[in-house]
Amino acid sequence: QILSKGELQVSDKERHTQLEQMFRDIATIVADKCVNPETKRPYTVILIERAMKDIHYSVKPNKSTKQQALEVIRQLKETMQIERAHMRLRFILPAKEGKKLKEKLKPLIKVIESEDFQEQLEIVCLVDPGCFREIDELIRSETKGKGTLEVLSLKDVEEGDEKLE
Repeated sequence: QILSKGELQVSDKERHTQLEQMFRDIATIVADKCVNPETKRPYTVILIERAMKDIHYSVKPNKSTKQQALEVIRQLKETMQIERAHMRLRFILPAKEGKKLKEKLKPLIKVIESEDFQEQLEIVCLVDPGCFREIDELIRSETKGKGTLEVLSLKDVEEGDEKLE
């Protein structure tokens, strides 16, 4: 009966180590997905960990680290300049639906980088990752499978050294 219905005892140290590991994982996910909106450069994991400690974030052991990371991003927005790194997408839309669909997509697009309209409308743009599913469904339903959506990069960040003038 103990083997079938009993619970495994977890020592204090084990629990503490597990929570610390989750805390680190959450900070890593946040650092991976977010940038400073002014410089478009990623934050370091150590900086995110410090910011999480400053807002007194407590890890919930029964929730996934990804869910908690999205929660942390929302909370960090109140105290520091942070936002999700934009995704770079390219959609190719048939000429007929192109103009009409572009108007529906406009509110979801942050920056249009290039637009090309010959036989079909081709747009390369930056969007918020939270809107991806909505954009995908919109293109699928409006073009009945004729339009294509392509992810060019999952996050648009500035890499390399920063130059000081």
